[in-house]
Amino acid sequence: MDATITTSDSRRYARCVESSKRVNWDIEKDIVRGRRFDTAHKFLPDGLSLAQEFASLSSSERRFVSQIQGRTYANIFGLVERFINAKVLELSREYWFGDQVALEALVRFSDEELKHQELFRRIDRMIGDVLPAGYRFDVDADAVAHAVLGKSTWAVLALTLDIELFTQLHYSQSIAPDPELSGLFKDVFLFHWKEESQHAILDELELVRDDAEITAEQRDQAVDEFIALVGAVDGILQAQATNDATYFAVACGRRVDEVEARALEAAFLKAYRWQYIHSGAQHPHFRKVLSGLITQTQSQRIQSALATLQSPVER
Repeated sequence: MDATITTSDSRRYARCVESSKRVNWDIEKDIVRGRRFDTAHKFLPDGLSLAQEFASLSSSERRFVSQIQGRTYANIFGLVERFINAKVLELSREYWFGDQVALEALVRFSDEELKHQELFRRIDRMIGDVLPAGYRFDVDADAVAHAVLGKSTWAVLALTLDIELFTQLHYSQSIAPDPELSGLFKDVFLFHWKEESQHAILDELELVRDDAEITAEQRDQAVDEFIALVGAVDGILQAQATNDATYFAVACGRRVDEVEARALEAAFLKAYRWQYIHSGAQHPHFRKVLSGLITQTQSQRIQSALATLQSPVER
C-alpha cells in the first residue's frame, strides 16, 4: 500500500533532501585526507569512555583504553547501520508510486548509510594499523540484521531513532569539545553527525507514521520487541567488553591479575552500556517522542528493563 503523508510532513522530507545535498561528503577527500591515526591522542573522550572507572590504570593506559573503545565505537556503528539500511530500503517501497520527495529522502538515507558502513570498515583497518595485534570484533553484522528485522517496524524504528539521536548527542556534547582527541577521529564523527541529523528526522517521521497504522495490541507487542532488541544489544556489549578487557590485558605491556581483569571488564561494560543504551534512553527528544506514542504502563515496562542493566551515569 502506498504511504500517505501530510503536507507538513512532506515539507520535512524535502528539507532532509536539501540538507543531504548540502552536507554531502567524501571519505577520502573530506575525512581521511592522507592522514593516519596518532596514538599520542585519545580517540574517545572521557565522558564516553568513562575513564574515571578505570581506576587502576595510568594516564597512558587510559589513553589506550580510549583507543580500544574508539575502535569498538566505529565497529558498533558499522554493525547497526547494516540493519538500519535494510529497514530504510524496505520502507522506501511504500513511496515508489507516491510522494517522490519522501522516496528521495529515504534513498539518500540508504546511500549515506552504505557510505557510513564503508567509512567504519576503513576506520577499523586504519586503527588496526597503529594498535597492537589481537583486537577482536566477532559480531556477524548480517546475522544481527536478520534477527533485528524479524521484529516489527515500530520496534526497529524506535531502536534506530534511539541510536541516531545518541550519535548526535555524543558528538556535540563529548567528542567535539575535547581538545585532547585525535583530529582524524573527531573528523570521522563530525561528518557522520552531519548526515545523522537528517536520519533522525526521517526515523521519527516513519515511526510516527507506522504507529498511526497499528492497533493497540500490536503496539503493546512492539514495546516488548523493543525491550528485547535492547536486551540483544546488551548481549553484544557484554561479549565485546570481555574481548576488549582481554585485549587490553594482553597488549598493555604489564601483568594484569585476575582481580584487576574482572574490574577492567566491568568498567568496559559500564562504558558500553552508557554509550549504546543509557545515553540514548535518557535523550530528552527520544523520551518525548516515545511518550507521545505509548502508555504510562508501557513506559514503565521499558524503564524497568533498562534498570536491570544498571544505568552507570545519573543525570
